[in-house]
Amino acid sequence: MLASKERTDTKRLPMMPIRDVVIFPHMMTPFVVGRESSVRALEEANATGKQIFLATQHDASIDEPRPDEIFTVGTVANIVQSLKQPDGNIKVLVEGVERGKVISVSDEDGFFRAVVKTSAFRIEGGPQLDALVSRVTTQFEQYVKLSQNLNYETMVAAIRPDDPGKLADTVGANLQLTIEEKQELLEIFDPIDRLTRVAEMLDIEIEKLQVDRTIQGRVKRQMERAQKEYYLNEKIKAIQKELGRGEKSEYDELKKKIETAGMPKDAFEKAMSELRRLENMPPMSAESTVSRNYLDWLLAVPWKKASKEIRDLNFAKDILESDHYGLDKIKERILEFLAVRRLVEKPKGSILCFVGPPGVGKTSLGMSIAKATGREFVRLSLGGVRDEAEIRGHRRTYIGALPGQLIQMMKKAGTKNPVIMLDEIDKMSMDFRGDPSAALLEVLDPAQNTSFQDHYLDVEYDLSNVLFIATANVLHTIPGPLQDRMEVIRLSGYTELEKLEIAKRFLVPKQLEGNGLKTDQIEFEDSGLLALINGYTREAGVRNLEREVGNVFRKVARSLVMSMPMDTPAEEEKPVKKSKSKKKAEIVDIASKEAVPAEARPEFKKATVTAENVHEFLGPEKYRDTVTERKNEIGSTTGLAWTEVGGSILTTEVSILEGRGKLTTTGKLGDVMQESAQAAMSYVRSRAHQLGLPRDFYRHIDIHVHVPEGAIPKDGPSAGITLATSISSALAKIPVRGDVAMTGEITLRGKVLPIGGLKEKLLAAHRFGITEAILPKDNEKDLVDIPDIVKKNMKLHFVAHMDEVLKLALESEPVGIPPHTIEYSAKPVEDIRH
Repeated sequence: MLASKERTDTKRLPMMPIRDVVIFPHMMTPFVVGRESSVRALEEANATGKQIFLATQHDASIDEPRPDEIFTVGTVANIVQSLKQPDGNIKVLVEGVERGKVISVSDEDGFFRAVVKTSAFRIEGGPQLDALVSRVTTQFEQYVKLSQNLNYETMVAAIRPDDPGKLADTVGANLQLTIEEKQELLEIFDPIDRLTRVAEMLDIEIEKLQVDRTIQGRVKRQMERAQKEYYLNEKIKAIQKELGRGEKSEYDELKKKIETAGMPKDAFEKAMSELRRLENMPPMSAESTVSRNYLDWLLAVPWKKASKEIRDLNFAKDILESDHYGLDKIKERILEFLAVRRLVEKPKGSILCFVGPPGVGKTSLGMSIAKATGREFVRLSLGGVRDEAEIRGHRRTYIGALPGQLIQMMKKAGTKNPVIMLDEIDKMSMDFRGDPSAALLEVLDPAQNTSFQDHYLDVEYDLSNVLFIATANVLHTIPGPLQDRMEVIRLSGYTELEKLEIAKRFLVPKQLEGNGLKTDQIEFEDSGLLALINGYTREAGVRNLEREVGNVFRKVARSLVMSMPMDTPAEEEKPVKKSKSKKKAEIVDIASKEAVPAEARPEFKKATVTAENVHEFLGPEKYRDTVTERKNEIGSTTGLAWTEVGGSILTTEVSILEGRGKLTTTGKLGDVMQESAQAAMSYVRSRAHQLGLPRDFYRHIDIHVHVPEGAIPKDGPSAGITLATSISSALAKIPVRGDVAMTGEITLRGKVLPIGGLKEKLLAAHRFGITEAILPKDNEKDLVDIPDIVKKNMKLHFVAHMDEVLKLALESEPVGIPPHTIEYSAKPVEDIRH
């Protein structure tokens, strides 16, 4: 099997680059010519023998290729026909003659002219060639049978087994090959090598077609099964329509909604399974209603819809400043939180917990965060919740089962990344139905809430994109593990000047609008607001302040309405019908007249609320007796206390009675406070000589410690120095200064230990007009959290020992005196020595 060159010719022909096609010799190929250079080359070929050289360009997207962007091997072709079309293009039919290789290319008159070398081969036959030709012929017939794009009779008639070169070109031209593979065949000049390469390509293409036919067979069987199911479903629809059960288009809509809801794989499979069950149920059955409600809830929960989060810190800062006055450290912490979310591409959901007394703006801060971040805001009140199912939902086996409140809030928000306010998280409790705070452990853990499972939905739901914000008045009622999952931010309360600014900026405009008044009808002076703040409210927040401001506006609104003329029936569209009854006629006649003559109506004047006239609107002051008006008294000390609604003052009274050393405590004191009283008594006994008391003074007296407001439970160790001061004052008969308040825990040796809630206590002292405060030395570091106005208006003493407290709190320093000068009404008891 051998092929040898018989001759080599060189021709100079017009050259036309062609796109996305390789033209083989002996093939008739039509194509359209549109490029100006190609049209000129075609015209030149028609004028000079109708022969043209066609070569494929490397990149079909190039309009005007350079010679180096065209393959060097192409086909010399005869132009059989050329027809100019109305759009200016030319439709050409060419017949390939022989291969040619470009030797040189020149650009003449706007088209390429190439010098092409062609070669003719002489083939010597033999058994190997015959076997190769037979193999290719058989393979091609098999290929044509498998291919659906070729006509079997036409292709079998076109092949010429007697000419191996032409056979290779015919087969190669009709194979479904890429442009590069066809160009590879075209560049093989030796007919035997070309035929061998075609045989290899046929093997690969036949294998591909066999795989395709196998896959198509499977697809066809699946399609037949799907068509059968479709036919049966359509028949079921028709039967149910005849039965009056409605069309099944409802299920198609449900299926479409499930497919477009964006559910994760397990939820999607669960929904589709439930839909198939629903289709097979009678529509009027109770189970059908349960399944339909379940599917509605699955579709109502947002799976992929999310709010586009705003991460502009300047915008967030403006929102916080416009919505809240003061709270500088809180705002700073919120901005830091938002800054981190901007730097982290996919931040985990965070849980903030605002702790503080009522009315300081915890809930409104959450609303401002939602506004600043562009998220939806929903509020879930947990006060009084004592059923775990409120968080996790009920199983569908229960009648009237519903998802938990969290899933309901997600449905209400409509997005998967809202701000959810867990309000009053400290007010939850537990009973035999479970502990809801334990159910919240998973919800508020960023490492676990990616797969929160509601009992009703029974599929995992991702809560990691939710920004949870909890609010509480106290922390000690929140379980420790739940506290550990939240970042606690404390809101202590407002100073007098902060309340004034809040009233001017927010409360007065809000009440002005809410009561239908205008700025030219009422005016609040600063002195009036201060008088209202000090005389009618005494709280950490501003809720009562807003209420009292509203009371003033309502009284002004009443005066305004009393001065206005009454509306008459004559102004109505429908006139009042005259009644035949004389009594009714009189009523109509009276109604048609003004109830009060114009001259008798009071004249309305613009109301100006000042410190002098605020009592005309609100009556006598509620908190007239302030601490500053108190006198120095023996055995009476002002202490500072922390409560759930903020700081407060607490007066401690001590009386000395005849007795035998009994210590009595009243005022609903807790165990810790009673122990503080005993520790204070032990300290006083150890300091009997310094206080001028006999060593056995306690044997002849009873000491009664009382803390007023007995209906309110009181507990905690921070009243230790207050109790010791009152007992020392009562025994030494030295008055305690009325303008001094104190707080601190006491030990048996008189050391003063630090306490908590310092900021709340000092704010309360400032509200009550206290000018001096005695505080533990170890609490001096907490001054950084105290507002400047409090530190400026109050003199703060930091002490480490009870002896220092007595020097500061008592009107005069105790001086030790001989025991015999102390008189008791009780008879002395004999000293018992051990």
